[in-house]
Amino acid sequence: MKKVSSVEEYIEINSKWSEALSLLRSLLISTELEETLKWSIPTYTINGKNVCGIGAFKEHFGLWFFNGVFLKDEHKLLRNAQEGKTKAMRQLNFASIDDVDKNIVLQYIKEAIENQKLGKEVKPDRTKKETVIPDELNNLFETHKELKDRFESLTPYKQREYCEYIQTAKREATKQNRLEKITPMILQGVGLHDKYKNC
Repeated sequence: MKKVSSVEEYIEINSKWSEALSLLRSLLISTELEETLKWSIPTYTINGKNVCGIGAFKEHFGLWFFNGVFLKDEHKLLRNAQEGKTKAMRQLNFASIDDVDKNIVLQYIKEAIENQKLGKEVKPDRTKKETVIPDELNNLFETHKELKDRFESLTPYKQREYCEYIQTAKREATKQNRLEKITPMILQGVGLHDKYKNC
C-alpha cells in the first residue's frame, strides 16, 4: 500500500472506488467523529480512540469497526476478517456503491460511537504466561539451592526461555546436555540468549 498524506489522496489513488469511498466518508464526517490517517488509511476517532476506518480492496470496499464485536448487527451485515483470530474488529463490505444503504450504514456508525463513549472495547490479553518448570530442572534445584535461588532472581521471561529450552529437547540425553550447558549461565544470572543481544 502506497503511503498517502491525506484522506483525499487515499480516495484519489483508489480510483475504482473513489465515489463509494467519498460516500462513506461523507457519512462518517457528518457525525462527531474526527478524521485522521493511521497506517495510511482513513481512520475515524472519538476522544483519541479508534472507532472505524474506510478501505478499498480489489473486489470490494467498505468500513470496519475497531470494536465491532459489540454492535447488534440487526441487518446481519458484519463480517469477521479472520474467524477465530480477530476478536474485536468487524467489517462492513460492499461490492458496489448501489449496495450502500446510507441509513443503515449511519445506524452502525452511530451505534459504534455510542459504544466507544460507553467504553466498550476489547482489551488486549495481558495475562502473564505461567512458567512451567520441567522436572529435570526441578530435580536439579533440590540438590543445588544456589542454582534455584539464582533462577528465581531472573526475570520471568528469562526463566521461561530456560524452561522451554529444556522442554523442547526430544531425547533425555539432549535434556541432560542442555541442563549442563545452562547451569553456569543461570549461576551467572544471565539469560539464555543474552550474549547474542549484546552483539
